[in-house]
Amino acid sequence: MRHARGYRRLNRTHEHRKALFANMAGSLIEHEQIKTTLPKAKELRPIVEKLITLGKRGDLHARRQAAAQLKQDAHVAKLFEVLGPRYAERKGGYIRVLKAGFRYGDMAPMAIIEFVDRDPAAKGASDRARLEAEEVEE
Repeated sequence: MRHARGYRRLNRTHEHRKALFANMAGSLIEHEQIKTTLPKAKELRPIVEKLITLGKRGDLHARRQAAAQLKQDAHVAKLFEVLGPRYAERKGGYIRVLKAGFRYGDMAPMAIIEFVDRDPAAKGASDRARLEAEEVEE
């Protein structure tokens, strides 16, 4: 029986799992859509939904709690300045997980995890901005 065993271990230590989800949550906040394996996507959803709830609260304590989990100030800023106001009227369900077939190499089930009312221009925007900045420097 597997009563009260709430989370998937994903073959990682606690520290590795914590870092993995911090990185994935930051990438999801930055790009508003990422592709990953289905078990990781299903585990990431409640983490990001709680972060969005912190972004909706918007006070200093919520910002510090989000910063402790996300690790990058740019992600925290976007969470509180863009995503929090965007979902202010929504009661929950900010994330959707779509199945995306199987990975070629090992047949792992893949998924696309994205925000419900996402901005399509946000995907890869930071990468494009970085490339443009590099071109200007040259």
